[in-house]
Amino acid sequence: MVPAVFAGISMVNAQAPTPPPVVPRVMVPTGSSAVQPTRAVQPINPLAPPVRIIYPWKTHVTCTVFWIGETPTSRNPTPNHMSSWDQNWKSNFGGFDDPDPANRVANPTTGEFRPKAFVPKLNPFYVALPYNDVTSSSSHKPEAARVIPWFARVRPEPGKTVCKGRWVQIFRGGRSCYAQWEDCGPWETDDWEFVFGTKPPKTTQNGAAGIDLSPAIRDYFALKSGDKVHWRFVEAGQVPYGPWKKYGPQDNAPSANGTDIEAQRRYMEQLRKLRDEEFMKKPLKDL
Repeated sequence: MVPAVFAGISMVNAQAPTPPPVVPRVMVPTGSSAVQPTRAVQPINPLAPPVRIIYPWKTHVTCTVFWIGETPTSRNPTPNHMSSWDQNWKSNFGGFDDPDPANRVANPTTGEFRPKAFVPKLNPFYVALPYNDVTSSSSHKPEAARVIPWFARVRPEPGKTVCKGRWVQIFRGGRSCYAQWEDCGPWETDDWEFVFGTKPPKTTQNGAAGIDLSPAIRDYFALKSGDKVHWRFVEAGQVPYGPWKKYGPQDNAPSANGTDIEAQRRYMEQLRKLRDEEFMKKPLKDL
């Protein structure tokens, strides 16, 4: 049983400390200042200079902590045995992602941030953001193709999410970590104006929380629900090696479960193009 102090950790409206006047430091090569998300990628001309995909920062966003296998409470009625996109989330992860620090490994030297009880089969660095791009197994939300920057590149089958598994960079206290988008929340599932636009989070719950973080991210930053973080989307090719790459699939390719081979082929081709672009940016001395 989770100790009482952890039973409602994802719904605690903690008083957040005043965020320092710091602009997120670029931890991966992403070019110059942030611009609006690219809406589509044109076919790559090998003779043209590569174009970097740069996503803007969401700054000073209130975070909450949630975990796989979280049971519902009066303040948090949504169980986390399944996610918005994975009906067997807990089982596929390998079990209950126990948030109790006494039951976790948090070793920055070895890069182990996980539950003690088992080795996770999925990435323990995961987040929830308040948007779901699908309405059913056969349809996307009407605005999805227009507002999701990478939608046109993925060219998904109807009802196949393009959000699950996307990488985000999270910045706090002069450090970055990286995580994958695996669920929807906190509170909202249609707040595309915040997730892909420029508006603040739609919800007023928990200090207008705009991102849910896993226990591994909490332990990496030594933060708590109610603290502030900065975050932005990044492409898979921009994610450096770290604790977030020790376990589970390390790309955001469509799940093989119900996804046709052609969709996977298109996605892998896009990853190869991004890899080649990154290679072209390296100076000769680094090759």
